[in-house]
Amino acid sequence: MATEAARFSLAKLRVTMVGVWFAVVGLATLILTAIMLYLGLPSWYIYLTFALVVAINVLQWLFGPHLINAVYRARPADPVSEAWLHESVRELARRSGLSREPKVMVAEIELPNAFAYGSPLTGPMVAVTRGLLRRMPRDELEAVLAHEVGHLKHRDVVVMLMISLIPAVLYYIGYSLYLSGLFGGVRRNGGAAYGVLIGIALMVLSFVFNIFVFLMSRLREYYADSHAALTVPDGARKLQRALVRIMALSGRLPQSERVRHETLKMFFISDPEAAIDPSVDLDRAVESFRRMKVSALADLFSTHPHPAKRIRHLDRFIAPYTIY
Repeated sequence: MATEAARFSLAKLRVTMVGVWFAVVGLATLILTAIMLYLGLPSWYIYLTFALVVAINVLQWLFGPHLINAVYRARPADPVSEAWLHESVRELARRSGLSREPKVMVAEIELPNAFAYGSPLTGPMVAVTRGLLRRMPRDELEAVLAHEVGHLKHRDVVVMLMISLIPAVLYYIGYSLYLSGLFGGVRRNGGAAYGVLIGIALMVLSFVFNIFVFLMSRLREYYADSHAALTVPDGARKLQRALVRIMALSGRLPQSERVRHETLKMFFISDPEAAIDPSVDLDRAVESFRRMKVSALADLFSTHPHPAKRIRHLDRFIAPYTIY
């Protein structure tokens, strides 16, 4: 059962996610409307740009799972030798109230990690890498799977797609205004020079808005962590150990191997670059992260919360007297 601190944390997460969403959409709408009125841009120009960006992103979403399967050599988990994996995901999906059971995949790479993905064309999928499957105890792996099922329950892949459209739209409009200004396409209220300046400003703003995308990505990780803590018996403690174990296992791999998987790291339960000494004692490492002082801006440009922040967030789901 969730503690009072856990319930407050979940409520705060929900409010923050909704607040970020409305702030990003509202501010972007205000900026684009002001620019459209100032430069006298036709409304169809904004709508067309938005439609093109949406179309590109929706196509990526629909067919992306096939690309991910190809890149990570993901295949369906064996129904015999990996039957326990199917049973675990099936039970977690039932506890989570999912209407559709996720497909269970195994990615044939050594990087220890897990991820959830899918689209209407492929259905929901949960994948674990071979490197994780070989080396993680089943009780901790169950907590990892619950985290990934949490992403599917919250449908946060779609949320991330929608909020990611905002900086993309700003960038493409800014880039087109920049080019139009260079070649004399902007004639009103200052002419080409203003078109170039506003275009550059919008491209810079797209970078700023990406910071909010990173924030939303970190919030969804906290939310999925919370789901694992509430779905699996003693899930918070098991996930804490699992996260530290993943970082320790990642420490066994050369940096070149970890960097190779950076492109799609937003999907992973743990940032591949967050590696620690592979010989570390897990319980001591958890305690070390718990006591670590971390700057509020330490993960500003990260898709995942700092490990210390995740450990302390999960502490809220453990009664104070049971924390070691």
